[in-house]
Amino acid sequence: MAEDRSLRSRLPDNWHRVLSMRAAVVLALIVAGLSVATAIVNIGFDFVGGPLAEYVPEPVQDTAGFTGALTGFLMVGSALALRRGLRAGWWATLLLLPLTAAQGLLQSSRYSLPLVAVSLLTIPVLLFSRRRFDKSLSLSTTQIAAGFALLGVQLYGTIGAYALREDFEGITNILDAFYFTLITSSTVGYGDITPDQTSTEAMLFTMSVLVLGVASFGIAIGALVGPAIQSRITKTLGKMTDSQLELLEDHVLVLGYGELTEPIVDELAANNREFVVVTGDREAAETLTDRGLSVIRGNPSDEGPLQRAKIDRARAVLVATNHDAEDALAILTARQLAPEARIVSAATDRENTRKLEHAGADAVISPSVLGGHLLVQSALGKDESPLIEHIMGGD
Repeated sequence: MAEDRSLRSRLPDNWHRVLSMRAAVVLALIVAGLSVATAIVNIGFDFVGGPLAEYVPEPVQDTAGFTGALTGFLMVGSALALRRGLRAGWWATLLLLPLTAAQGLLQSSRYSLPLVAVSLLTIPVLLFSRRRFDKSLSLSTTQIAAGFALLGVQLYGTIGAYALREDFEGITNILDAFYFTLITSSTVGYGDITPDQTSTEAMLFTMSVLVLGVASFGIAIGALVGPAIQSRITKTLGKMTDSQLELLEDHVLVLGYGELTEPIVDELAANNREFVVVTGDREAAETLTDRGLSVIRGNPSDEGPLQRAKIDRARAVLVATNHDAEDALAILTARQLAPEARIVSAATDRENTRKLEHAGADAVISPSVLGGHLLVQSALGKDESPLIEHIMGGD
């Protein structure tokens, strides 16, 4: 019983949410892997047969195998969106699951049965965890425009190539027209479909598809994929963009991150104060970035990170980690770079209060001394001010 209570105490408060979300993500990834694997098996091996093989035409089986690979990769994308808690990812996964199950049945292979079973199993799990995925997908105007541009070029090329099919060698249906547009705009160009050299209209149309296609692909990759890569780099390195740094003005600079820093960050965020945290701790930088807070990863006692954080424009500097020696170095650097800034520090060991003041701090607070004073005052009922109630955990 004691071990059970100890295990529960280690679990996060929202463990139900975490468990259901992870189950949905894992099952979606399993479906994606099975979809790609069964597609490869059905495409590469002719001897595979299942209970429905005699009822499903062979062209349908081949098509289901090919599209199963595409669906699998789409499922990977939706699973990654699920991992971020996006509502759009939930809808995409819910729409893809019946499709993967149907493709597994149409493949008519005994190796596709696990795909069908796991796909059907994932649907109720996804429905059960529906409320867990509540984050909205925010796309900028540029991203939306880039997406429509990419789709528009493909639509333009497909309709135009089909309308001019008499002037092209190899285009007989709408699928051929789409195939021509895709390989032309992506610059693959196998040469199996070519315009009639005597048709000026077909030649000009092909060149327009090539130019517009390359441009739309480049813009789409830059607008849709670029921000995701930059966001990942920002999360890993704790690096703010140059535009964000230039906008810093009259902000609070928090040097270092530790147990004493957490309530400071919470208080600043609760009061909507603009602040930047400078820390060399990678995990802390990733955690703060996930919360949408401004972070610069670097040693707080180095001049470079503090200059990037615009310490000369800062309204105040807070230094409160668990290491007084490191805090003293950070204070010395901050005072050198910003002689007029107000620097406030916390002393883990109250004996180091004077040393931190000599380092350049305008005010040094000892949490242990302050905590003892507040506890006594509260116990004796001598101070019932709103500040004391707030510190002691009141509303």
